[in-house]
Amino acid sequence: MAPKMVTSFRRSLSFPNPPSSHNASKPRNALHVRSTSLPCRSHPIISQLQDEISELHSWSAASRTSAWLCDGLRRLKSVHESLDDLLHLPQTRDSLRGGDYSNLIDKLLEDFLRFVDVYGTFQTLLLRLKEEHSASQIAVRRKDNAGVAAHSKNLNKIAKDIKKLSSNFVSVGKSAAAAAPARAPYDEEAELVDVIHGVVEATVTVSNALFGGISSSAAFRKPSCMGLSFGRKTKNVKVEGGIREFQELNLENLRKKAEEEVKSAFKKMHEMEDRILEIEECGERAFRSLINTRVSLLNVLTQ
Repeated sequence: MAPKMVTSFRRSLSFPNPPSSHNASKPRNALHVRSTSLPCRSHPIISQLQDEISELHSWSAASRTSAWLCDGLRRLKSVHESLDDLLHLPQTRDSLRGGDYSNLIDKLLEDFLRFVDVYGTFQTLLLRLKEEHSASQIAVRRKDNAGVAAHSKNLNKIAKDIKKLSSNFVSVGKSAAAAAPARAPYDEEAELVDVIHGVVEATVTVSNALFGGISSSAAFRKPSCMGLSFGRKTKNVKVEGGIREFQELNLENLRKKAEEEVKSAFKKMHEMEDRILEIEECGERAFRSLINTRVSLLNVLTQ
């Protein structure tokens, strides 16, 4: 009995448009010469993936804001959806089912399982971060020094746990690259392997920017670093690499500030909560796309 196909999250596929009219006049045999191999270099999905990966490299150099992070996660989701589309093509599956590629698929499945596990952990940590931030807002409104210090300590611990997530990606992609069979430089199957490796590298890049940007933000540092003491003067430190909106929050010496300044600080905290929620939603969508991609890779072996 043939193994059952693994199911994934439901979404519509965006397959390339039908061949243009200038190809319609070609003999039927010419269109099916490589029907059991990978699509040629000009295949729209491969070209699209290459463009999307290139755009992600440009994205990483932009200014760090919460909108920037969400944009990166949306781009990452789009990359994985394109790869998912590519893996659904019969030609792609035929190419990767050969004995030369079984070890490569196994290594890729390990890498994508790590991605899925890490993003699942990230979503849990982000939920805790959001809860602690909400609790800290109440403490700020009450000008509760002890409460702010306690919640800030918890925020700092969660931020450190988020930062540690990047350590899971140190070896990602290396074993898969070593497992790829040697091919000619312009071999069509080699192009498929290259674009999959490109997706893996792009995922690591976006993930490290996501985890590092949140964990390095001044709003989630210890009270001594972010000026959360209401009774003594401290310097509000901006940490390099942090998210801009999360660096702008200044809760220093609220007891000595006018009521309007306190309201302004509280408003910024509320806005920060909205930004965290947006990152959480974008991260959830990227998480689901990672699951779908891994399911499609698994189906290459099992279908």
